[in-house]
Order: sequence, then C-alpha cells, then structure tokens
Amino acid sequence: MRLRTLPTLLLSAALTAGALAVTAAPATASTTASASSANFEDQLRAIPGVTVTGVTDKEGFPLVSLSITQPIDHDRPRAGTFQQRFTLWHKSTAKPVVLYTGGYGLSSATREPTTILDANQLSVEHRFFGPSVPAGATPWQKMTVQQEAADEHAIVRAVRPLYEKSSKWLATGGSKGGMTATYHYRFYPQDYDGVVAYVAPNDANNKDDSTYDRFFKTVGTKECRDALAAVQREMLVRRDALLPKFEKTADDAGYTFTNTLGTTDRAYEFAVLDQVWNFWQSGTIDNCPTVPDAKTVSDDALYQWSLDHGLSLYEDSTLGANGSGPYYRQAAAQLGWADLAFKNLKGVRHYPDIYQPNSVLPADMRTGYDGAVVKGVDKWVRTESRRMLFVYGQNDPWSAEQFTPGKRDSYKYVVPASNHNARISALPADERDAATATIERWAGQ
Repeated sequence: MRLRTLPTLLLSAALTAGALAVTAAPATASTTASASSANFEDQLRAIPGVTVTGVTDKEGFPLVSLSITQPIDHDRPRAGTFQQRFTLWHKSTAKPVVLYTGGYGLSSATREPTTILDANQLSVEHRFFGPSVPAGATPWQKMTVQQEAADEHAIVRAVRPLYEKSSKWLATGGSKGGMTATYHYRFYPQDYDGVVAYVAPNDANNKDDSTYDRFFKTVGTKECRDALAAVQREMLVRRDALLPKFEKTADDAGYTFTNTLGTTDRAYEFAVLDQVWNFWQSGTIDNCPTVPDAKTVSDDALYQWSLDHGLSLYEDSTLGANGSGPYYRQAAAQLGWADLAFKNLKGVRHYPDIYQPNSVLPADMRTGYDGAVVKGVDKWVRTESRRMLFVYGQNDPWSAEQFTPGKRDSYKYVVPASNHNARISALPADERDAATATIERWAGQ
C-alpha cells in the first residue's frame, strides 16, 4: 500500500505565512515540531540511494516510508541492484533507535523494545520478500544470511548520521526476525549497542533434531500429548474418509498444489505432520480440553477440530516467490529445519521423506543445504558476543533449539507456559524488571 505523501512545501509556505502575519508571536510547540519533522524528511531525501515514498502520522510522529538501492550481491556491487523497502518512525534525534526486522515482508508495528525505550523505530523488509526484489528472475542464491546482514548494515550507515552520536542503537525481531537480528549482529557488531531477539530458533546442527523430539515428549501434560498424538495418527488412519473433505476445503478456497507439493494426498499428509507443531506454536495448554477422543469422534468433527487447531493448508499461491516461499528457500539453503521422528505415525505415512522445505517449494526454488554459516553464528554467540538478550516461550516448538548467549552482559529468559508469542512483559515480575532494566541500560537510560 502506498502511503500518503506529506506536502512539505505547502507546510513550509503555511508556516512562513503565519510568521509574516503575526511577527511578534513565538512559534508554538506544534509548529516547531512540524518544521523539525519537515527538516528531518528533507535530510532523509538527501541520503544517496534513499527515496522517500510516503509519510503518514503515527501517534503524533511521522512514519516515513522509504526505499534504498541495494546491490543484489554486496561482493559484486556492479552486478545489478534492487529496491529494498523500510520505514522509519521518527520521534527525536536524541532518542534511541530500534531496528526491527520480522525476517519476512515489511511490518511497521511497534515492537516491545521500542515501547520500553520510547524509541525511534526502523523497520526493514527482508531482501527478496514482497516487492523488495530485483527486476526479472530472482537470483535466489543471493538470498543469504550474509547478504541480508549487509543490506541492514547499509541502512544503518545511511540513517545513523541523522541521529545524535550519543543515541544508542538496538536490534530486535521475533522468530525468523530474531534470527536475522542475530545474524546481522554477528557480521556487523559495531552497528548495535545490544540485541533483543524473541523466540529465535537456532538449528546449528541440522542433522540432529532430537531436541525437538524431546520437546514434544515433555510439553504440556501427558494427557494432552497423548490425545494430540492419537488425533494426528487418526487423521492418517482415516485418510480415505478425510481426504475428500480436505479437497473440498481446498476447492472452496481456490487452492492448488501442482507447483509445490504436487497432489492433494501429499498436501494432506504434510498438513497432518505439521498439526501438533502448530497447536503448540499458536495455542496454549488451555486448549487441551478441546482435543477430541480420536477413537470415538466422528469424521466430520475430527476434521473440523483439526482445521480449527493447526491443520494448515500448504498450497501454491502462498508457497511461491510472492508468499512464504522465500522462507522455505532460506530454510533449505542455510537456516535448517526440524525433521521430526513421528514415531506415533509409524505405518500410516505414505511419504516418509516429505517433511522438509524443498517439498513445499516450486522446482526452480529448491536447493541444497549448507549450514556452515549458521553453525559459525552459533559459536560466535556462545563465545564472543556481548549485550544479547534472548526471550523464548516454554511451550513453543520453535523455542526448543535455542541460542545460548555468552557471559558478556548477555541473558536468556524463558516465559512460563508461553507459545511463539512470548514477550518480556509476560515474564515473572523479577525477570521482567531485570530484562527491562538491561535494555534501558544498553540504551543509556
């Protein structure tokens, strides 16, 4: 969505006219703030390679939409460019700056560290998501941890001179965004005075996913785990009865599977494999009483409950280059994935090797895996990093494999009974206050 452009020239003319009409009157706080805002926008426009595409108001402060010209390959800057979107919620040049990336498309929602610090917030769209792509065929081999870190470094270098030298800079992000913030910090530690990463998975050894299997053996209560495992198995035991319902759901929504998973049967099995993961990722233990008795529940009730509690349809339109496909490409190439044992599904699976990211990618986006970079980041976080704060959810599958911060002013907190939406504000009071105090100290407050 294109944001409304602020008419700064008209605003300046109006202020000038007001000063001429009442020359003795001092400038009000609102006119001073408006003039300062207009001046700041002019400074943004003057940054080489940066374009202001729109300005709107957010809580009384300008939210500026921008793009920056980035090399497709930072190691070969003459090999083509693309426009990367970002926004800047600007309050004051004296306040801290929080750089946020969700690791996907652009979101300018206010993040928790921004609220804690009353900070400015830079929000960055990850390369090759949304419209932040080169013209023509996307060179997916250039969507790497290192290239995105270099993208964000370029944005920091471009914007930092507009703020006071004493202003502190922090990075934050959740899930894949927490990973992205960590990767940026690894390659450009001078960019930040601290990192706050939420529910950031760390699959440093993609060949060993036993941590995830142990998680599913201990999460919640035994009764809930057993009930979920039984429902998941029953979904495949009753495949002949339930697959037509799945196909109708897909048909009603206009979904297809030909470019990615291939058939509705493969798509159905993949959705069932992900069901328990999704239950814990988004739900809580309070949802456990809703789990039906797998042996007595009707086909209709079993399918409807599953559809309401974690049965996600992985289909062509949301898995390609314009949807979540870029994430799965990154998972297949560098980030890794959880290859679960699914011992409860022995004998009822048709496709034993389907649970991996290449299965849900179009053929031209599939790739081989190289985990050397993320393994190196894991070691750096453990042994060399400083001023890192990780927040995880106790009942979140993505929080099973965690980063382990080093001992240099770094911390890790686990929010009790929380899912993938774990926040500092939900920690026990003493831990919440300690984490908040750490962030404020890093920001010089």
